[in-house]
Amino acid sequence: MLLKCNLEDVPRMQRIGSYDRVEKIGEGTYGVVYKAKDIHSQKYVALKRIRLDSESEGVPSTAIREISLLKDLKYHTIVELFDVAVIDTSIYMIFEYLDMDLKKMLDRHKNCFTPMLVKSYMHQMLDAIAFCHLNRILHRDLKPQNLLVDREGHLKLADFGLARAVNLPMQIYTHEVITLWYRAPEILLGTKFYCIGVDTWSLGCIFAEMILKRPLFPGDSEIDQLYKIFRQMGTPNEHSWPGVSKLADYKQSFPHWEQQPLPTELQHDFEANTLFCELMVYDPARRLSPKNAMSHPYFDNVGLVRPEM
Repeated sequence: MLLKCNLEDVPRMQRIGSYDRVEKIGEGTYGVVYKAKDIHSQKYVALKRIRLDSESEGVPSTAIREISLLKDLKYHTIVELFDVAVIDTSIYMIFEYLDMDLKKMLDRHKNCFTPMLVKSYMHQMLDAIAFCHLNRILHRDLKPQNLLVDREGHLKLADFGLARAVNLPMQIYTHEVITLWYRAPEILLGTKFYCIGVDTWSLGCIFAEMILKRPLFPGDSEIDQLYKIFRQMGTPNEHSWPGVSKLADYKQSFPHWEQQPLPTELQHDFEANTLFCELMVYDPARRLSPKNAMSHPYFDNVGLVRPEM
């Protein structure tokens, strides 16, 4: 869909096609996100603006990837892409609007993360990623900022700019994926091939963060990230992770740490503890898949929970 609009015609509240822009609600490497109102339905939407710097560079690959994947990826736990508009030197992706992302909620409303709300959110995350994997898509950038929530308790997966379809036979994929704190150890150790386990590890980190109300492995560099993981989970070896010593960035000189008990908050609920441990297995092939994780006993009494904000 191609829209033309003179933005100077609406000085107080910029009109983007058939949407009135209300306020900026987020900004990242690949674009700025605004809250806007559909002038016809009066419903709020989210506008993701991606500036086209020059005609020679064309549309960024991240935008093409996100549009092409979301066009066919319709699911109740994945944010819906309504439309795409090209206006002057920008592309606008028009999404359904949710109140905030999980990162802002963790920052502003820590006390509302009750055990039942964490369970509800985790089940919805697993549902979204299981659907992606069923459609042979890796998200590759799971983090609280890319999970949107509303006041009714719904959670939806967003930002597919780094996602990609998985092809068989497996290809060599880039390592420049997944925000550091949520990056799987096989990527940090330079694996040439990876699959759904990278998303599973990220989900385990987010699960722990909701329970702890703080990041589990907040590294400030790739080696610091590895060492934070090793100090908690133990330094991996061929017994705990067959093949690890063959990975490109594995060093026999890594310090040796024994596995430590998990933080007490992660030990209060036996089923939550076992789910976390099954998601965070070192060997990617042995990690519990999101689809199977949804059937874990931890979720026996799961339901939609309205957060008390």
